[in-house]
Amino acid sequence: GTSYHTFREELGNGLLGRQFGGFLPRARHLMATSPQRKEPRQEFNLPELIERFGSEDRCHEYLEQLRWPDGVRCPRCDSDKISRIAKRRQFDCDGCRYQFSVRVGTIFHDSKLPLWKWFLAIYMMGESKKSVSANQLKRMLGVSYKTAWYLCHRIRAAMKDEGAELLTGIVEADETYVGGKAGGFRNRQEAAIHRRDNKAIVLGAVQRGGKVRLRVAPDVRSETIKRFLSDVVSDDAEAIFTDSHRSYRGIGDANTRHEYVDHSADEWVNGQVHTNTVESVWSLFDRSVIGAYHKLSRKHLPAYLDEAAFRWNNRDNAFLFRDTILRLVDADTLTYEGLVRPSS
Repeated sequence: GTSYHTFREELGNGLLGRQFGGFLPRARHLMATSPQRKEPRQEFNLPELIERFGSEDRCHEYLEQLRWPDGVRCPRCDSDKISRIAKRRQFDCDGCRYQFSVRVGTIFHDSKLPLWKWFLAIYMMGESKKSVSANQLKRMLGVSYKTAWYLCHRIRAAMKDEGAELLTGIVEADETYVGGKAGGFRNRQEAAIHRRDNKAIVLGAVQRGGKVRLRVAPDVRSETIKRFLSDVVSDDAEAIFTDSHRSYRGIGDANTRHEYVDHSADEWVNGQVHTNTVESVWSLFDRSVIGAYHKLSRKHLPAYLDEAAFRWNNRDNAFLFRDTILRLVDADTLTYEGLVRPSS
């Protein structure tokens, strides 16, 4: 019979053709067993965002409050003796005479975009469960596609969760294949043998009621999966639940038990044991590819996964907009040349 993973791939291949970006349909059992979550009250909705940040002055004031909650300080000498140059939205340090704006030393510094366009893009990328494409932002913001694409990637770079804590409790792990259908085969047997040749492998682990970790992997060998789980799951985790893929065998130890469900035998839930949560993560990402991105490159796949993980991990964060801006204030500069440089 057809395996569960083969079934998912065949459906995706039929929908996306040769484009890089596979669709993994959300299985019916997810809808039957996943509880309805109450959406958190956000800091503000879209009309409130537009009303609050409808001018560049208001955006500068908000960024100033976030960056210097205890008062403006000179980024060069750290002096708090500051004079304002209101007409230019700048400050003048009375100590070293350095003139600067709230943008200086942040990812906003080298951008010609007004802050209100940044703020709208940040809000849309954070609040859209299935994300928003650069083409959509191009139309919304009235900018070129190149500007919108670069803007999206700078925001994604700030969403990367460096030094993330290890997952604990009950953890679900799974793998998925992202990519379209390769053509040019002489028969179905040859197509079946090479059906994954053009696909990227993504490993995922999610803590029940907690956060997710995603990573592009070179293969699904046991060593690769065990290395990934060792990197993201605490030694004291209660359990790891997976499907019956043989590469997961041996991941349990004295502290952490391993149990699985056999999807190939139509076993989706066995008491506490299922992988519905991690498959919900795959479902949301696939909907992003289908509904927003349409296609994406293998080179930038890790960045799109970072964005998906960030949204999942902050799904209960009522101050997602504020916290994303704070990340952008501290983010490293990402140059356009670095983004488009071919992979080595």
